[in-house]
Amino acid sequence: MKIKQLSSLSTPTKIHSNPFMATQTRPLSSQLLNDNEDDDRLCYPDITPPLTEHSEQIGRPNGYLTGETRIERAWAHWKKLGQPKLIVAPMVDNSELPFRMLCRKYGAQAAYTPMLHSRIFTENEKYRSQEFTTCKEDRSLFVQFCANDPDVLLEAARRVEPYCDYVDINLGCPQRIARRGHYGAFLMDNLPLIKSLVEKLADNLNVPVSCKIRMFPDLQDTINYAKMLEDAGCALLAVHGRTRDEKDGKKFRANWNVIKAVRNAVRIPVLANGNIRHMDDVRECLEETGAEGVLSAESLLENPALFSGYRTAEWVLGSEEINKEGKLDQADLLVEYLKFCEKHPVPWRMIRSHVHKMLGEWFRIHPNIRDDLNAQYKLTFEFLYDIVNRLRELGVKMPLFVMGSDD
Repeated sequence: MKIKQLSSLSTPTKIHSNPFMATQTRPLSSQLLNDNEDDDRLCYPDITPPLTEHSEQIGRPNGYLTGETRIERAWAHWKKLGQPKLIVAPMVDNSELPFRMLCRKYGAQAAYTPMLHSRIFTENEKYRSQEFTTCKEDRSLFVQFCANDPDVLLEAARRVEPYCDYVDINLGCPQRIARRGHYGAFLMDNLPLIKSLVEKLADNLNVPVSCKIRMFPDLQDTINYAKMLEDAGCALLAVHGRTRDEKDGKKFRANWNVIKAVRNAVRIPVLANGNIRHMDDVRECLEETGAEGVLSAESLLENPALFSGYRTAEWVLGSEEINKEGKLDQADLLVEYLKFCEKHPVPWRMIRSHVHKMLGEWFRIHPNIRDDLNAQYKLTFEFLYDIVNRLRELGVKMPLFVMGSDD
């Protein structure tokens, strides 16, 4: 069956996704601009939005809270959010609003935005309007920034705190660009600066501050690091069980024992990151680490329905459980993702990346269709829906599987 285009493609629609963007009306086909074109969207960054049921606004910053009161407030906030266990990790250009909404539809209970650059976010209106979008259904939400200047970070954080449940500091990015920019995991060489970043937000924001970290090679160093963050005002800690040098997730298995040690050493909620490929991993990780929840990244890109119990064929072989072919395949998920993109516009580079991730196995069978996609300088929804139709007409099937018992 061919996929029908949305009837609203040629009709006006109102955009509500961007909190910095004035409502406007224009055809959907023109809402997503090519990355090289100018963005003519209207922005007003100084709006004052109404409080929501998710916001724990108390009328004054957190700076007056100390010691036990901060710990109690950290847990009260976490419980108010429903103690989410299944969380979409921050991914540059990949954990944007349409993808977050797709993952939420299939079981995700919270999500991080992609990492936002705090300095550019404060200076560039176009960057704000394109890189950070959200909607009322997009909760619970962590907005993540990279930074190396406490004042700049606070300015950026104040712009987003009405729209999120945590402002998160990226202390775990191990990539070369983070080394050049002096942020992410490369701040681990300057712990006083990290402490000042956390303190600046904890003392001046109304929403809690969270941090996402990697471990040191030495366990005690990692524990001391986590305790320092807690003392500085961090209300939630996500721990990636790999070091800064262990960039390849397929080559280096995450160390859940380190996450467990951190969980036992601090008094704030802890999330575990690493080795979450399917729901069995979720259950084992929560049991072994004692963490409050798990983050998944790369596995979700291929299978956004992971948290609903679906698996790709790669993780079915050798399972002792009876596996059944589900009613979903990755093409179905891509179609749903594209519909979210039509509703919540994002830059085309993000959409292109998700198409490659979700249809990667199909493209290996029919590389000519992948080549057609790569040759398309300017994407359209019509073209992408047609790719799915072409693959289906070729009889390609890449089903997702659900695991169950034999009774």
